[in-house]
This record gives sequence, C-alpha cells and structure tokens, in this order.
Amino acid sequence: MGQTVILGVIGSDAHVVGITILEQALTAAGFDVENLGVQTSKAEFVSAAETEDAGAVLVSSLYGHAEQDCRGLHERLADADCDAVTYIGGNLAVGQDDWAETESLFRELGFDRVFDAETDPESVVAALERDLDQRTTEPETDRVSVNS
Repeated sequence: MGQTVILGVIGSDAHVVGITILEQALTAAGFDVENLGVQTSKAEFVSAAETEDAGAVLVSSLYGHAEQDCRGLHERLADADCDAVTYIGGNLAVGQDDWAETESLFRELGFDRVFDAETDPESVVAALERDLDQRTTEPETDRVSVNS
C-alpha cells in the first residue's frame, strides 16, 4: 500500500480536469489518493488529512483566488498535528505576472512546493516521491546513540 495523498480544489473553484488527471497519475505511481473533488473547504482538507494519516495534501486552484482560500490552512493542519507535505498548483493569482513573486507568497503561506498551471503531472509525481522519500529517510534527531 502506498502513501495516502489528499487531493482537491479549494474554495469556490469548480475546475475538475486538472485534479482528475493528477489523480490518475498519482494512482498509477502507487499512491492511495483521496480525491475530495471541487469546492473543498480548508476544514475538509484538514479532516481528510487527519482521518487518512496523509503523507501529502495537494491543493488545486485555477480561478485566481488561492491566496484568500489558503490563508490559515497550514495553521489548521498544525493544530491537527498533521505534518503532511503540502503542494499547491494552478492559476493561483488573478493577473499573475511575476511567477517568482507568486511562488514566494505561497511558500510563505507554508506550502512545500508551488506549481503553475502548465506543470505536467509527472513532475508533480516525481517531486512527491522525492519529498516523501526524503521525509522517511531523514535521521531522527531526538535519538542519541552512545557507543562505549
């Protein structure tokens, strides 16, 4: 069984094609995908991540209002003791002229990776495999080994 990934379109956005394609790519790569569909609230993302013990939460937004929709999401995830990898992708801001600025904003909001609407699903899958593998192979820092 693969890692569980929560996937959905946040806020009032009803664009479903992107997450459907991404769900297929993630499933083919061996992930267990919980697709929340469109018009998903922050609370629904957090509840699903908590219930499924998710390794990742992937948020999609194509209607340009992702900043207002995502504010507070990471605080809610932290309150639920959820340390999932978080990605966001799509057309994240209306009149998005400067991608570096948009990416920086969403990194500041807490997302581990930020993708534009032109990103191919294989790139997302590859990044997720690397990020999740890195989390499971990092040495635990709270253990001390003393050799005498």
